[in-house]
Amino acid sequence: MEFLTLAFMQRALLAGIAIGLILPFLGVFVSMRRMAFFGDGIAHASLAGIALGIVTGANPFWGALAVGIAFGIGVYALEHKTNLSSDVVIGVLFTSGLALGVVLMSFQHGYQPDLITFLFGNILAISQTDMLVIAGLAAVIFSVLFWYARHFTMIAFDRETAWTSGMNTELLNLLFYILLSVTIVLGVKLLGIILVSALLIIPAAIGKLLAPSFIGLVTLSIIAGEFAIGIGLLISYYLDIPSGSTIILTGSGMLILAVLGRSIVRKIL
Repeated sequence: MEFLTLAFMQRALLAGIAIGLILPFLGVFVSMRRMAFFGDGIAHASLAGIALGIVTGANPFWGALAVGIAFGIGVYALEHKTNLSSDVVIGVLFTSGLALGVVLMSFQHGYQPDLITFLFGNILAISQTDMLVIAGLAAVIFSVLFWYARHFTMIAFDRETAWTSGMNTELLNLLFYILLSVTIVLGVKLLGIILVSALLIIPAAIGKLLAPSFIGLVTLSIIAGEFAIGIGLLISYYLDIPSGSTIILTGSGMLILAVLGRSIVRKIL
């Protein structure tokens, strides 16, 4: 257990625990609303903010966060102002953000370590400040999710009923989009643009396979996310392989075991 005495591993574990708490929690609602493409869209569109930060010499994370929030608000606005489906809106904004990021990066020459970090993630390289920012934002997001869980659940199941019961469904929908956008950008910092949406979807899928109730679904999803991060970090440390990819592969392995285990139990019963 000597890896727990290493400062960079301690930071990685704490940040991983924080993101493993909120990504799977949000993933439950994303799965219920069939919004998996939204996560990929935010992650790829954030490249524009990352590139803007690199080009201007600012912190790429804050650029990605600003673009991520703008993306969420943009999807919400276009869904309500046009007759375009959410998939079309997300596809347009996602490819536009990605294209803008590529154009901005063309003004930079040479190796760009920040860009590589955001593309593939590097949870082991986060600083003390990064960890505190991620933990702080994760605490706020988890608190809001916990407070409004009943509202988000009702909207996911039946928006009309939620509206007739007195809920401000439009404002709650916008809030959900913003929470999801911020969470995805936090995940991009740790796991990278390419892999972050997997931690949004895989734990929720495991929970859906095994949980007998909604509370069980949320609980199992969070537990699965935390296990994937913890075990993935441990494996990556001892085998000296990329941590982000190992975390996702660990989650995928857990999903396969859940599928097999469920099938075996059904055959026995």
